[in-house]
Amino acid sequence: MRFTKMQGIGNDYVYVDAGKESIADPGALARKISDRHFGVGSDGLVLILPGEDGADFTMRMFNADGSEAEMCGNAARCVGKYVFERGLTDRTVFLLKTGGGLREIRLNIREGKAASVTVDMGAPELRPDRIPVIAEGDRVVGLPIEADGKTWRATCLSTGNPHCVLFLPEVEGLDLTKIGPEMEHHPLFPRRINTEFVQVISRTRLRMRVWERGAGETMACGTGACAVLAAAVLNGLTEREADITLNGGELHIAWDEKTGHLMMTGPAEFVFEGEWPEET
Repeated sequence: MRFTKMQGIGNDYVYVDAGKESIADPGALARKISDRHFGVGSDGLVLILPGEDGADFTMRMFNADGSEAEMCGNAARCVGKYVFERGLTDRTVFLLKTGGGLREIRLNIREGKAASVTVDMGAPELRPDRIPVIAEGDRVVGLPIEADGKTWRATCLSTGNPHCVLFLPEVEGLDLTKIGPEMEHHPLFPRRINTEFVQVISRTRLRMRVWERGAGETMACGTGACAVLAAAVLNGLTEREADITLNGGELHIAWDEKTGHLMMTGPAEFVFEGEWPEET
């Protein structure tokens, strides 16, 4: 099986053109191929398929533990670069179907290459039952959550994946290996949760670390960065447009007041290509 490893500000996945390759059990393959000691090493597996429901292409993604996720913004940017630079399309604006819905991809082309990619991430979902989170009301802002012997004030929303955003005075000294799993498997989150730990630097800059369900702490999370900006705006902490610094780099997020859509812009890079033995 031919594969390509790509990364978006350090959020790395193994990408497979599933229109050419046959994969019987993508969850099992994701577990094996993602292993950083015995496999390729990645945050998960992304399958690129023909378009459905009016989309030009379809993306399915699987976490390193084999569970299927709805959406990944960094992966969507990488898919955009992949299909353009591998000659699967000559369009610089197209629709991508994901488990979180249709996403418009816009490529910023320089010298024939996708220098950066903008993804229209759609409008954030604020209703608790649609995130999902067990909570009252029509949105979850300042929800008290008991974990790691402390009470955390959480803002929860979905940007294609469920997210729990925590604003803190500083985030560099946190031990995410302790608090991350507790939040991920907290009984308030029936489908588990991605958790962002956020420090507000200014009205236009944020610093975040992320614990992703099924993957642990990762270098970056695009849907998480979008959730962070929306949560910051809901809490009156930032403007509707900001730069967000993650472990792997920086994303620019804008929440359009007219459309209600979140727009994410950032890089996507090829790492290497290879072949995965069929028998494994």
